[in-house]
Amino acid sequence: MSNNILVLGGTGKTGRRVVERLTTLALPVTIGSRKAEPAFDWENAGNWADVLKDINKVYITFQPDLAVASALQAITKFVETAKISAVEQLVLLSGRGEKEAQVCENVVINSGMKWTVIRASWFMQNFSENFLLDSILSNEVILPTVKALEPFVDADDIADVVIAALTEDKHAHKIYELTGPELLSFELATSIIAKKLKRDISYTEISMDAYVAALKSYQLPDDFILLMQYLFTEVLDGRNESLSNDIENILGRKPTSFNAYANKTANSGIWKIQ
Repeated sequence: MSNNILVLGGTGKTGRRVVERLTTLALPVTIGSRKAEPAFDWENAGNWADVLKDINKVYITFQPDLAVASALQAITKFVETAKISAVEQLVLLSGRGEKEAQVCENVVINSGMKWTVIRASWFMQNFSENFLLDSILSNEVILPTVKALEPFVDADDIADVVIAALTEDKHAHKIYELTGPELLSFELATSIIAKKLKRDISYTEISMDAYVAALKSYQLPDDFILLMQYLFTEVLDGRNESLSNDIENILGRKPTSFNAYANKTANSGIWKIQ
């Protein structure tokens, strides 16, 4: 058995960062994606055994989110295939405060393999990679009414924790909750970005019905629209208005602040209007 690590969603927000870190550490890594060879697709289990050949550790990310209806069947089938393939360890990315996602977590926890569950808050990178990027570029952020504050977390911090979980035995059979160091509103987060960019970025909150209608007008997938409804009505109800020390305890440093993220991202040019 080679000590090979499979990263599902290896080109995504956290997956790409995990692959980069494993490569830097000279650890053998296989990217699981539709463009890989063999290709990995959550909707096609036919070749999962081929993808898992000679793999003994897997970082699992599920798109669009573990809370969607199709996730449980897919995660259950994947864990079954991983067990048959003699995989030894699973590290699962989950959502903080998502009861529906916890059903999928339990599949991993009860797999008989070593496991770590990482429950993450809203990614800071939602403002710079997909989702809200176009809003920042158009200087206009429109979201459903959000009364709760959120401890946004940096995807780089998540990736560092994943690497720790994949390379250090002490993280086996642990559930971690990852947050940033502060509670922020979406409006304040937007204003921090605007200040860094020296641009006026308007922030508007609308009803959920109006927001859903707007998403449908862009012909976005139904799964994505239902997920947005779920996140903004249930997960952002205040249940996550607390901070965790897990990043500091695992990495020995404070989690990245939103201000530091905004500064780093502004300097990268991602938000530059062409």
